[in-house]
Parts: sequence; C-alpha cells; structure tokens
Amino acid sequence: MEENKRPILQFAPFQSAVDEGFWHRLSSLKLNELGIDDSPIPVSGFFAPCSHYQVSNHLTLISESLPSEESSSSTTSHGNRNRCPVPGMLYNTNTLEAYRGLDKEALLKAESKKIWDDIHSGKAVEDSTLLSRFFLISYADLKKWSFHYWFAFPALVLEPAATLNYIQPASQYFSSKEAESLSAACNDWRKSTVTADVPFFLVYVKSDSSVSVRLLKDWDLCQDDCQQLLFGFYDPCHLPNNPGWPLRNFLCLIAVHWKINNIRFLCYRENRGFADLGLCLVGEAVITVPEAWKDHGFIPATVGWESIKGKKGARCISLAKTMDPRRLAVSAADLNLKLMRWRALPSLDLDILFSTKCLLLGAGTLGCQVARMLMAWGVRKITLVDNGRVAMSNPLRQSLYTLEDCLNGGEYKAVAAVKSLKLIFPAVEAEGVVMSIPMPGHPISSQEEESVINDCRHLHDLVNSHDVVFLLTDTRESRWLPTIFCATSDKITITAALGFDSFLVMRHGSGPFGLSSSLSNLSLSESNGRQRLGCYFCNDVVAPIDSTANRTLDQQCTVTRPGLAPIASALAVELLVGILHHPDRVYAEAEHANTGLNAHSERPLGILPHQIRGSFPQFSQITLTGYCSKSCTACSGTVVSEYRNRGMEFVLQAINHPTYLEDLTGLTELMKSANSFDLDWDSSSDRMDDEDECLDI
Repeated sequence: MEENKRPILQFAPFQSAVDEGFWHRLSSLKLNELGIDDSPIPVSGFFAPCSHYQVSNHLTLISESLPSEESSSSTTSHGNRNRCPVPGMLYNTNTLEAYRGLDKEALLKAESKKIWDDIHSGKAVEDSTLLSRFFLISYADLKKWSFHYWFAFPALVLEPAATLNYIQPASQYFSSKEAESLSAACNDWRKSTVTADVPFFLVYVKSDSSVSVRLLKDWDLCQDDCQQLLFGFYDPCHLPNNPGWPLRNFLCLIAVHWKINNIRFLCYRENRGFADLGLCLVGEAVITVPEAWKDHGFIPATVGWESIKGKKGARCISLAKTMDPRRLAVSAADLNLKLMRWRALPSLDLDILFSTKCLLLGAGTLGCQVARMLMAWGVRKITLVDNGRVAMSNPLRQSLYTLEDCLNGGEYKAVAAVKSLKLIFPAVEAEGVVMSIPMPGHPISSQEEESVINDCRHLHDLVNSHDVVFLLTDTRESRWLPTIFCATSDKITITAALGFDSFLVMRHGSGPFGLSSSLSNLSLSESNGRQRLGCYFCNDVVAPIDSTANRTLDQQCTVTRPGLAPIASALAVELLVGILHHPDRVYAEAEHANTGLNAHSERPLGILPHQIRGSFPQFSQITLTGYCSKSCTACSGTVVSEYRNRGMEFVLQAINHPTYLEDLTGLTELMKSANSFDLDWDSSSDRMDDEDECLDI
C-alpha cells in the first residue's frame, strides 16, 4: 500500500478499574503507617487478554496492589494467567489542594522517561512489563470516605505517526496448519506458571508451518529457520479493527532496539481461557524512526492521561454509602486517634487502649461522662454497675439518658446507659450490671446475708475480670469494698468525687503486697522500695459509715455545679491513659509539674500525678501526693490480710459493726491518744490585754 494512502494506526486507550479493597487498604496504610508522608508508593496493576468479543479488559487495582503494612513493596504474586502484573506508582497527597496543584505534565514526562530509559538500556527486553508502566494521583478524604484519583498510562508518541498496512483476524491470516500450531503454542504459553503472566512475546513461524512462542530476550534463537516473525502481546481491547494501548510502547521498543520499521504484530485475545484466532488480530505497522530518537538524551512527547467517555478528567468515588454502618463507625471513631500518631503523639499505643477492659462503678453523672470519654480514647470494653433507675432529674446532667428512660418508673441506669452507648457507637462491647454494692455502716439482717454475700462475690469477680476500675459512686462508703478488692489484686483504680464546687480525681497506689502474695509482707513500700501511694481512704481517721441517713434532700442528692462532672471525668480518663502508657503502670511514682522531669523521664502525655484537686470559685487546679497509711481502713496490709484470711466473714463484720474497722486498724487507739493530748498553757499572766501576747502550745 502506498505510504500516503496508508491509514494511521489507532490504539484503543487503556481503562482502569479500582476495587473497593484497594481504597480500604490505602486508608489503613495512610492512617497506620504513612501519616503525612506523601512519598510516591509503588503499586501493581493487573490486566489480562480480552476474553469476550464485546468487552475490553481493564487495568485493575486490588488490595494486593499496595504494599502491606509490614512491607514497602506490593504483595504481587506471579504465574496467575488472569492477573498479569504491571508496575505503577501512586502519588497520594495530603490535601485536596495539593492534589489539584500537582504538575501533571511533569509527572507524565517523568514516568515516560523511565520507559524510555528501559527501552534504551534493554531492561524492557528482560522485563517486558516495564513497557506498560502506569501511575495515578489521588487524594483520600478519610473523614468522608471519598477518594479523588486520575490514572495515566504513559505512551511515547511516534512522530510521524505509525501507519497500518493491514489488520485482520488471525484466523484469516494464518493457514489452517499454522493456526492450529499457533493456538497450541499460545495455550501452552498461558498454562505455564513461568510465562502465563508475561504480556509481550515473540511468535515465529517456521517453514514447516509449525509455530513457537518465545520470550523477547530469545530474539537470537528465533532467527534460524524462521519464515516469518511476529511480535505478540496480550491485548485487553475487544475492538475488531484496533489494537490495545500496550502496543504503542512495544512498537517503540521494536523500532529502537531491533531497528525494524515494518512490524508484524499479533493482538492475542482469548475465549473461555483459550486462544481464539477469530478474535486475535494480525497487523503490520510501518514506523519511521526520527533521527532525534537515536539520541538517548532526547525524550519523545508523551500522552496517556485516562479519559472517561472521551473526556479527560479525574474521578471521585465515595464508599460511605456502600460501607456497613458499624464498620464506618469504627473507622470514623479510630480516625482521630490514628491522626494523633501522625505528628502529635507517635508513641500512642492504640492496641492497649482497644484491649483494656474498664469497670465503671456508678452510672450517674460521672459514670456517663467517663464512659463517653473512654470510647473517645478508643476503649471498647466497658461494664457499668448501678442499681438505680433513671429519674426525671437525671437526663439534663447525665448525658446517656433521655426522657424515655424516665418513663414508667424509670429504666435501670446500667441497662439504659449500655443502650445509649451502643447507639452512639455500635462497636462498643458494653455490659450493664444491675446490683448494689455492700457498704460498711449499712447493717443487714441475717435474712439478707446470703444476698449480700452473692453481691460481694459478683463484685469481686467483676473486679478480677477487668483491667481498670473507676470508683464513681455518690457515697463514700460505697467505694470501700471495691477498694479492698482492687488493693488485693493490684488493679488500676481511679476515683472521681464531686463536691458542690470542687472535685477530686486520684489514682490508687498498688496493694500492700505488691507483686508478692506473702501475707507477711505488710510494708508501706512497694516491692521496689518506694513508698506506696495512698487510696481514697488513706487520709481518713474514721471508718466509712452511713452517709445518707438523717440527711435533707439537698444532702441526699449530688448537688454540684454542672460543669464539675465533665471536667473531673475528662481528667479521670486522661489519668488512665497516662497510666496505661507508663512502663510502671499501677506502680508509677507520683509526678508534679514543678519537679523538673529530665529528658529521660519525660513522656509525650505529660506528668502522671497522684491526685488532682480542682476548685471552681478560684478556677484553680492543683496536684497533690498522698502516701498510704498503715491505719487505712481499705488498703492497709492489716485490712487486706484480714480479708484474704476471713473472706466474706470479714466483710459482713465490717458491714454490721461500725467500729470494727477502726478497732482493727488502730484508729480507735489513735483517737484516744489524740483526745488525751494536753495543751500546756502559759499562765504567767492572768491578763491578756496586750495584743502582742500569744498562746504557746
């Protein structure tokens, strides 16, 4: 055919298809590993020969296209006939503005240069997948679960353009014997795990009409007894008169590396997994190599940005509507925590937070706030204990309840709180336990003993099955029994208590025996020699008694300024997070802001105080340290030893006999000594008219 009459060879553009799993994997990689690092990420795309006469195959990205979180390269498997790997690069930006501001032409030119270099160096002959390099730019909006992206399949522009001598179905081009031999050779090629996913190859027809398929690097072996040579490639295109996009760079390789101008090519296509010569095309392209191409430093013009329905432009996909709401809630809840690790708090251990089991004793004003704060920090396992019902006065201050919870006598707080937590965050593993806590100073009858003992044992089991215990009840005596249980098993214990305009948040020290189970170890120090931090009862000089009897209404209710509970609850949870990230956990020493921590002891979450006391009238907050008392009615070695030895018998005696704990711990003797203390008055003068006279004690 005359040169001026030959049609220009036109190629069917590559199209992309991205599986949802790719975006999920990218989101996980971004949050957990990459953070703000926007360095290019190597990816692998996959395609296969066209397998249907009406449908083209796409270049597909799946979850395995991205590197695993343990590896810096994509997890690409080889030998899969339906997944021919293609190397690619992902440019993922941190902001939408950065995505839109990318220099797209510069990126296209840079990726094309890689192909050009591989052609001149011969790498593309050794690894033909390099001819189909691709890249995509993207921005992942992880708050909305939407992804902006645009693919590019760089192709070197032939100038002048390649022309076409002919193109026809392979079944018409080859003789019947050649066609039979070619089909068998291609099927064997596709069955072999070594060559099944190699997309470019040589087809040579011998004089005896037998056909062989070879790797590109076997060029020299194809020259003997070769009647005709064709350059084959896996063609994803289904069109009857146009080859697919991969042929473009293949023609450039052939023209530059082997210096062939008239190139016969085979567009390999399949039907039901076998070669279909009725779909396959054979054509001859004519190429005029420009003089400039001989200079390796010259880079040809490039095209390749993907078009959608003939129009160039980026895509945007939203996965929010297709995701399971529970999974979406978990991802959204974890987002803020994982973002903390990008810059502000790289050492944040989310696994510890996710796995910590928290027991909240009290589901009132403090319990509701603490539960919500815990979920915000990623704690998923929460148990609430309370025997009260939701009253009409509760919903305004107790954030987990609504008016509906107050109707018909009121729902149990523990039950209603759990329902509310699951509505807020469906993935929370929350449990509500309706039970009362036995208390000293609240005597019981013999008929009630069995029920109280069962409550004690239930509470003991709850404490033992959790990692952290929050004491959030509204009476002092209700905190006594759980304090003993926690001291016995060295549980992390945090108390939050409210006054009218002041609050206390504190962490209890370890139990009296530390890591030792010996009952003879009644030291006030821990196993490492440091003095133990005190518990909620260590500063008391009287045993806990009934604090609700003979009280007016304002004394029976927890009357506090509304802002106290959220502040105290937040501090209690922040204190827990600090403990969980401290290497000594429950045994950690008390720290103060003015102690001048050195660089070795500094922690990203800040100091770890023992007590935090706040006052609203002065809008002040101070940190204090109180050490354990040998006369403490809850955590002293004497009390814990007595509980270990006598069990429920000891508990019942403490409940029914108000002075028992004081007698046991020596507080009775201490009070007697204090009462017998005499003041020594200076009686040298009967008159005290002079303002400067003073009293000596």
